[in-house]
Amino acid sequence: MRKRVTLIFPRHLVNVPVTYRLAKDFDVAANILRARVSPNEVGTLVVELSGDIDQVEAGLEWVQSLGIEVAEQTKEIQIDPDLCVDCGLCTGVCPTEALKISAPDWKLEFRRNRCVMCEQCIPTCPVGAISASL
Repeated sequence: MRKRVTLIFPRHLVNVPVTYRLAKDFDVAANILRARVSPNEVGTLVVELSGDIDQVEAGLEWVQSLGIEVAEQTKEIQIDPDLCVDCGLCTGVCPTEALKISAPDWKLEFRRNRCVMCEQCIPTCPVGAISASL
């Protein structure tokens, strides 16, 4: 099973080794998609968890028991074809090659199944054609 979640850490819990404990204690792999964690600040970690469904759920219950908020990621990248000018800037920041431009038409292609919702493409788009929506 794969599940994408956002973990929101209170400032006193940012030093807890959550991904390590999920792997060690629950046999759940945590692929970190985006992290904003600093000492003495509220932290945010977007992870894709994979493993046995019961273990993933048990791991998330443990995370919540610590006081870390868990929010399921349901957003998806949207590209407005009327705004997109197929410049390709977004392809340079996409770590999974979900965004691609190739010959012969040189049009932007979005392969949704490769997207990990890192959202790096959104601020890169010079015309604001890329957004994240529910």
